[in-house]
Amino acid sequence: MFKTKLSESRASGEFYTSKLIHRHIGAIAALILISLLSSLSGTPDDHTISNCWEGFLWGLADPVISLNCLVGIVAIGLLSSVFVRGAVIAGCFVLAAVLGIVIHLFQLNFPGTEVAFAESVGTAIAISTILFGTMLMMPNQPNFMVLALVGISAGLFQGYADAESIIGVGIMPLVAYILGITLTLFVVAMSAREIGSAMGMGEINRILPLKMSIAGFAFCAIGIVFLSNLII
Repeated sequence: MFKTKLSESRASGEFYTSKLIHRHIGAIAALILISLLSSLSGTPDDHTISNCWEGFLWGLADPVISLNCLVGIVAIGLLSSVFVRGAVIAGCFVLAAVLGIVIHLFQLNFPGTEVAFAESVGTAIAISTILFGTMLMMPNQPNFMVLALVGISAGLFQGYADAESIIGVGIMPLVAYILGITLTLFVVAMSAREIGSAMGMGEINRILPLKMSIAGFAFCAIGIVFLSNLII
């Protein structure tokens, strides 16, 4: 009887976990659809932010408006699930994005090259997306330090790109914007990490499952499309 109750408890736990994972997948799929529609229709680069609420809402939206940026966040979350302490990688990515915003707001770039630098930022984001996709297609798990460095670099460039639309915003709306963007980045990255863990990615396997390879191929394709649009 004890074994029966134990098996029932395990079954209910597995059912709850499966249901939770499906919710994560559904949420990210909805974000990708919204991002795709936004990318096709075009969104304004300059936001009208006059108060904290508008700053917070734009902070929530900006990381997922561009499909190129969104798949990068999902990819870093999936790849971080390979490691037991992979949440550190996702956390460094989020902190680097906030630092990228600060760098842009204080205009810590080379004078006279702002336009060229902004274009190079878009190119760097596309390249990082391609790198993440390539890592997902590789049969073996990536190196922890390499993934962390690429994640930090991608976060810096993404934060810099997001800050382009909030130049001249007041202090309090800016703080609300940063809170919103941090929340979105963290939730999406950690949700992707949960999905990756459920799909069998981990240090015990040391081999990435086929589903991740398919996702990596799709991410590479998206990165290549965005990169070609910037070059042409």
